[in-house]
Amino acid sequence: MAVTRTSGTSGAGDPVARPPLTDCRARDVLNRVGDKWSVFVIDRLGQGSQRFNELRRNIDGITGRMLTVTLRGLERDGLVARTVHPVIPPRVDYALTPMGSTLLETIEQLVDWADSHTEDIYAARSSYDARRTPDEPCTADETACPGDEVACDG
Repeated sequence: MAVTRTSGTSGAGDPVARPPLTDCRARDVLNRVGDKWSVFVIDRLGQGSQRFNELRRNIDGITGRMLTVTLRGLERDGLVARTVHPVIPPRVDYALTPMGSTLLETIEQLVDWADSHTEDIYAARSSYDARRTPDEPCTADETACPGDEVACDG
């Protein structure tokens, strides 16, 4: 499915259409930098180099396994650098690369937006949930909404 949106304006104030996001490579990159844990890791590393356990303590809810997978993916994509120091016990630091740092402003804006709209979003959820009954169908096809573990399309 192609996604089209407008971004910016032309000189006359008309929206400028962006090309459809049909390229699999672009989607692959967006999946990496837009995933939940990558956003948090990039945000935390924006404060400076950190060790694995520092990151794990500073990112609420992330497991050691998920942090390892996320760091490896970000390192593979050239967004995070892993530095092994030749000391005993071994010391490993993670830091944003220059390319990873280019994401920092965008990630910070996203995190700031989420922080500043949390109450509004929770209020909207409560209002929405109060208007719906548990057995109310999601769509016109009269299919019941799935539980919380699955997103509702309606």
